[in-house]
Amino acid sequence: METICPDCRQPLEQTAGGAHCATCDKDFQLEPRCPDCHQPLEVLKACGAVDYFCQNGHGLISKKRVDWQPAPR
Repeated sequence: METICPDCRQPLEQTAGGAHCATCDKDFQLEPRCPDCHQPLEVLKACGAVDYFCQNGHGLISKKRVDWQPAPR
């Protein structure tokens, strides 16, 4: 799934710290969202593992299913 710039609607390039839009020349932090309800996910970190939890009834979300979206400014 491709992440889109919220300003110019062009694809974002993944970077170590989030994402970058070459068209707008802006950097974005990416936020994990539930693929079902599109609400922000809670990030659970323990023993070196990272899991994602939807507090809106969808439970644990696999990292392969997480919808990464630019965080609101």
